[in-house]
Amino acid sequence: MENKKQKDAFLQTDLNAISEKLDLEDPMKWGWRSPLSVVFKPHHSSITGNYDINVLIAALEGKWKSVVWHDRRCGFSSIDLDGADDTLMGLIVNVPVRKYGGLWKSRHWFALRRIGGVWYNLDSNLAASCAFKDIEVVKEFLNGMISSGSEILLVMNDNQ
Repeated sequence: MENKKQKDAFLQTDLNAISEKLDLEDPMKWGWRSPLSVVFKPHHSSITGNYDINVLIAALEGKWKSVVWHDRRCGFSSIDLDGADDTLMGLIVNVPVRKYGGLWKSRHWFALRRIGGVWYNLDSNLAASCAFKDIEVVKEFLNGMISSGSEILLVMNDNQ
């Protein structure tokens, strides 16, 4: 939930607190408990440090944002990338990742955001934030992401 183009919006302590709150509020929490529950938590992996989508959504909702899952059957064309800045805050891309010769399957989250009329790839795996040349390059990028099995989430400003 960090990137190099803007300040950290959430501290690890914030995300841990959200994760613990979600855990306490989970009506099914007693169904999954085991001695390994100290390591394998439902909303936060102590091994990888990753948080699940529920933590991400709760954190964003706390900042007056809403998260909408994009229907991948519609492709990228249903996403209004040229819309008003006060509506679409940015996109979150969830990419399937394979490591260690395919033995470890995971997912990686990163953001795309329009800042000052320019779309940026804010992936923490990049050495620096990467500006897209134009909107057509963003569309090609999203099409490739969707084709490779990635999920796209739209982060919307809740104009309240």
